[in-house]
Amino acid sequence: MARSPRHHRDHPIGASLRPFDAAQFGLVFPLFVHYDAQLWVPEVGGPIDPNSEAHDLIMSVFGGMSKGERNRIKIRVRSAMAAQAKVEGRYLGGRPPYGYQLISLGPHPNPAKAADGRQLHGLAIDGQAAPVVVRIFAEFLRGSGLFAIAEGLTRDGIPCPSAHDPARNSHRDGLAWSKGAVRVILTNPRYTGRQVWNRQRKDEVLLDVEDVSLGHTTRLRWNPAADWVWSDQTVHPEIITIEVFTQAQQILAGRGRGPGDQKMPRTRRPYALRGALYCAVCDRKMQGHTVRDVAYYRCRYPQEYALANTVSHPANVYLREDTVLPALDGWLARALAPPQLASTLDAMVAALSSPACDDPGVAHARRAIEECNAKLTRYRAALDAGADPQVVTTWIAQAQAEKIAAERELRQASQDEERHLTRDEISDMIKSVGDIAAALAAAEAAEKAELYRHLNLRLAYQPATNTVRAAVKIDSSYHGVMDRVRGGT
Repeated sequence: MARSPRHHRDHPIGASLRPFDAAQFGLVFPLFVHYDAQLWVPEVGGPIDPNSEAHDLIMSVFGGMSKGERNRIKIRVRSAMAAQAKVEGRYLGGRPPYGYQLISLGPHPNPAKAADGRQLHGLAIDGQAAPVVVRIFAEFLRGSGLFAIAEGLTRDGIPCPSAHDPARNSHRDGLAWSKGAVRVILTNPRYTGRQVWNRQRKDEVLLDVEDVSLGHTTRLRWNPAADWVWSDQTVHPEIITIEVFTQAQQILAGRGRGPGDQKMPRTRRPYALRGALYCAVCDRKMQGHTVRDVAYYRCRYPQEYALANTVSHPANVYLREDTVLPALDGWLARALAPPQLASTLDAMVAALSSPACDDPGVAHARRAIEECNAKLTRYRAALDAGADPQVVTTWIAQAQAEKIAAERELRQASQDEERHLTRDEISDMIKSVGDIAAALAAAEAAEKAELYRHLNLRLAYQPATNTVRAAVKIDSSYHGVMDRVRGGT
């Protein structure tokens, strides 16, 4: 068989029923042909011939069979999980609900998984959070609204779920309870002591209905309550009774919101500053919003979070996009243009050479690991001294879970540390976007958003002074400027 003088690679397929469906083969195989990479299939007896109609027909058939096999596997897995949840009440993964903690129930019942050291997990009462769940249900049944409950919990100094477990919620500030957190607790049926599965499903939707070649993406959807799978028996300690939960759902349904009714807002309008603009008061991302075809960004912290906290926040913070972009694009064009590029590089290199403090995330993770190790030592000593093994085992499982979470956070923080770039490397990066910066005034919103993302742009809007601070991050350095804009609160 003659081979191309270019670098040649063979890609054999051992099982033709699983690697792809018909549409995927039609999109990927032209790349193989372009790079002269042969695709070998056993049923064909050799490489696929791109000019053979018979081979195209065979691969189309295999693609349909592959799609059918994938669907059969999905049905089998979902049926098995439904049976495990209903009959065995098995915990099928995910975060434990607020009010519970995850404990080990012994080796996994699957021998192969048990041989790998995997454990079967279950839910146990969290002594600090469970009474808060009882309080939320009790106040709600007495007629208190979601915001009133969140306000009372924050005023009494009770940590919200993200503050209660900061190791897994490092992306949240944990300042106050929100209406959403209270609603999630009120609509979670697992507080009744039963395992509930299939509350959500994964749907595959087209990335772009006008260009199906881009493929699909996965979206989570809420299933109606009638499709939920409940365990036949209680499988973990209950926090509230089924009667209390049912009564709460009836009240929520009367108010127009019930379990599974939450809908995530979706927008098809491209916002140039999406994900880059923050409210300087609460340090939360501002949401894109369109009024009369004009793009705005807003922060409505007091409408979602309790006011009984240390944040003094206006009721609404609004900022028009067209008041920010001219000043922002002008600053980027000046800073990255050849006349100013040398001084910009000097400022960045100087920032890199200056001493920097340790990453607070790394320090927090290390302290958490040390505290967990100290707890484990005390718990094992208590066990040797004759303490109740069941109680001490629960403590040890909780400490080990906290330690694992802290170690994961430490590894992530260590991976995020980047080496300092040289002056030439920074110069090459900036020059690669210099022409784009000069043409920002005529660029579309989606193109600007892509450029801002590559520059790691971060904007902080201060409504008190109507100023926006812009910062571009290169490695660990920031080069920023502040400019006044017309905003509104």
